[in-house]
Amino acid sequence: MNYDQISEADLDLTGFMDAPIGLMVLSNRVIQRANTEMERIFGWTRDELEGQSIRILYPSSVDYEKTGARWQRWLKGRPRYADERFMQCRSGEIIWTRAAARTLTPTDPFRFMVWTFEHLENSPTTSATLTPREREVARYIVNGYTSKETGQAMGISPRTVEVHRSSVMKKLGVQNAAELVAKMIVQS
Repeated sequence: MNYDQISEADLDLTGFMDAPIGLMVLSNRVIQRANTEMERIFGWTRDELEGQSIRILYPSSVDYEKTGARWQRWLKGRPRYADERFMQCRSGEIIWTRAAARTLTPTDPFRFMVWTFEHLENSPTTSATLTPREREVARYIVNGYTSKETGQAMGISPRTVEVHRSSVMKKLGVQNAAELVAKMIVQS
């Protein structure tokens, strides 16, 4: 494409499609449009995403329902919302993301929205709760890795993994790994 003589319509389309952050347009929680970065982040093609409920990107139905209720309450009084949370890729891998949305229909927040997603795997934390290293350990825990497997994947000792895991559990107020996984997926 000759970017020196690009039309206004092509410029708008290029800005959406080639943005360095995942972008989606949703109507009533159904994906209407997705850009190429969404393909890279989640592993689904745009054609596979468009027309689907955004539920396919959530680790669980409970998470989808709870997050939706929280967003809807917030958006009734304000047009924008953002948080960090776990989302699920096509492969089944659960990843840490920053999600932000703006409703274009404030009286009916989910009727028409624009969303952004950023994979936070290597980004500095914007949340005071977990450090980047703790988030990395948490990502392995959520994906079913043992401390030994996590240590091998991260290049650290299983004991160091246990220290981070213990810190994550303490910060999130949970007693065991099952509670930890449930809390990270549902509240993230």
